[in-house]
Amino acid sequence: MSKTLFDKVWDSHVVQHIENGPDVLFIDRHLVHEVTSPVAFLGLKNRGIKVLYPERTFATADHNTPTRNQHLPVKDKLSANQLKALEENSKAHNIPYWGLGHEKNGIVHVIGPENGITVPGATIVCGDSHTSTHGAFGAIAFGIGTSEVEMVLSTQCIMQPKPKSMRININGELNRAVTPKDVALYIISKISTSGATGYFVEYAGDVFRNMSMEGRMTVCNLSIEMGARGGMIAPDETTFDYIKGREYTPKGAEWDKAMEYWSTLHSAEDAVFDKEIIFEASDIEPMITYGTNPGMGIGIQKGIPTAEAVEAGAATYKKSLAYMDFNEGEAMIGKPIDFVFLGSCTNGRIEDFRAFASIIKGRKKADNVTAWLVPGSHKVEEAIKAEGILDVLQEAGFELREPGCSACLAMNDDKIPAGKYAVSTSNRNFEGRQGPGARTLLASPLVAAAAAVTGKVTDPRELLELQEA
Repeated sequence: MSKTLFDKVWDSHVVQHIENGPDVLFIDRHLVHEVTSPVAFLGLKNRGIKVLYPERTFATADHNTPTRNQHLPVKDKLSANQLKALEENSKAHNIPYWGLGHEKNGIVHVIGPENGITVPGATIVCGDSHTSTHGAFGAIAFGIGTSEVEMVLSTQCIMQPKPKSMRININGELNRAVTPKDVALYIISKISTSGATGYFVEYAGDVFRNMSMEGRMTVCNLSIEMGARGGMIAPDETTFDYIKGREYTPKGAEWDKAMEYWSTLHSAEDAVFDKEIIFEASDIEPMITYGTNPGMGIGIQKGIPTAEAVEAGAATYKKSLAYMDFNEGEAMIGKPIDFVFLGSCTNGRIEDFRAFASIIKGRKKADNVTAWLVPGSHKVEEAIKAEGILDVLQEAGFELREPGCSACLAMNDDKIPAGKYAVSTSNRNFEGRQGPGARTLLASPLVAAAAAVTGKVTDPRELLELQEA
């Protein structure tokens, strides 16, 4: 039978198939960070065993790290202990470790692609749900739990039931100011946060073929928010141009050999998916969320739906709106905001900072807005400076912070205060995700920039038109 891209990669990594059970899957790359690894390493110590393939494992500090004064000792004792444990465990097992201050340090799902650790056709895992990001390269990538982290460290394998396959097709040309983040939020708003549960998603069609690698990473990153095990996009010239010459990618004859294989990584024309969904690019506009899950999103010019218009239970829906202090039928445009967060493994890459700068150039940060602009890695930070983006940010009254997960999650110093509204380019808007009582509006870097200079929810197309007038 003709295979899908997912089938090709999955089947080539099956070490053993257990009848009426999971597959034993070989893992090519294992990424670890300070939060989900300490207990796994402790398990190895208690069992008296070592990491089987340390050269296939890469460690970075990102979740619990401060984004200011990283040269100073970390104040939070738990965070400091976790960071110390990761450093010591990496050293004990000869694992490459990129801690605070290291030139390769950054968010795990940003530094993997940057350094060529992420390649087509690979299986990649990490103790973090947004590992799906790496699927943008035609890899099978998914998050795992701490016990599974220990399993991979010790055996380089994992036991997993094979998910079903889904293909999401979007053809046509995107409207102005519609970014990959908007595409992903649109899909989730249509199929819900559980619409892809049990599936591995392949994204196909004009829209994804025309995306940059940064954009593809954003889309695959958000696959988990529609319930999918992961998402992937077939590798092409855009992929190969991005990874060629990076530190951990093959070189010379090995590159040529790899390319022969990578060029076969696409779904056969007659491949059959368990489910197919089709959308039109022209239907998508800049998006923003209004509730407490990523599926509660609308086009920025639309009003908040009524309880009768959504599939969720009315009581749950109204509870979500009550938490946000929003009402059915209200417009999102013009709602005042307090914080703007640009960053995370979803939108912390150089392309995202270029987009943000394109809106704020020649303008000033609104007085009522606190803005946290956090690059996804030191390499992104360097590019921001080299391209003159830092000058644009500073002239507009913004400050650039140091790399880390930052305000994506309330696990470090960057917490949104209770009751405050944050337009955030991160991936989740759950209750308390960015701090106890914080209210999160998920959006693209363009929408975040528009809010940062106006102090309220604003359609970025309006500001772009003013720039051209």
